[in-house]
Amino acid sequence: MAGVGAGPLRAMGRQALLLLALCATGAQGLYFHIGETEKRCFIEEIPDETMVIGNYRTQMWDKQKEVFLPSTPGLGMHVEVKDPDGKVVLSRQYGSEGRFTFTSHTPGDHQICLHSNSTRMALFAGGKLRVHLDIQVGEHANNYPEIAAKDKLTELQLRARQLLDQVEQIQKEQDYQRYREERFRLTSESTNQRVLWWSIAQTVILILTGIWQMRHLKSFFEAKKLV
Repeated sequence: MAGVGAGPLRAMGRQALLLLALCATGAQGLYFHIGETEKRCFIEEIPDETMVIGNYRTQMWDKQKEVFLPSTPGLGMHVEVKDPDGKVVLSRQYGSEGRFTFTSHTPGDHQICLHSNSTRMALFAGGKLRVHLDIQVGEHANNYPEIAAKDKLTELQLRARQLLDQVEQIQKEQDYQRYREERFRLTSESTNQRVLWWSIAQTVILILTGIWQMRHLKSFFEAKKLV
């Protein structure tokens, strides 16, 4: 009986793994809702010298039909990107649907903020907007079919190009992890040094307090002629 049940279990396991893989492949985008003057920001951890592509489209809430409908061409989105040092990498006004691209020059957390130009549109006043956003980082941002058509690459050459881009991205990720480890090490050493000096200061204060108490008690006993 055990031999009969093992086959279906393995088949179910393979099906579950396939389902997880499909879910992981399709779950790259997200959507969120924003109000008239609301700004929504996201934090993306990006290595240095890495290209990032963001695709978005907007839908406006229809109060009469009570559904989200494609936004009118007059509605736009303002995209602003800041690097870990707070410097503005990208600040630009786009349409109701579009793509923004930037390249990181400093490793770390990049802030990506979006808000609408709702103050210019009477139709959106007091309304709600749904924004579909998909952010691709590194070699995932490359459009390989377009690259193959432009450079006239064969399937083998295209696959080699993809592998090279993946290796380059892995190297960037490793460099970024080493950068994070170095920063963490410096922070830990600084914290340990501060703790050490604080412990030394506490010890000195306790010793001085003890000496002062002993001299004070000695003076007290001598004044009372107990010593």
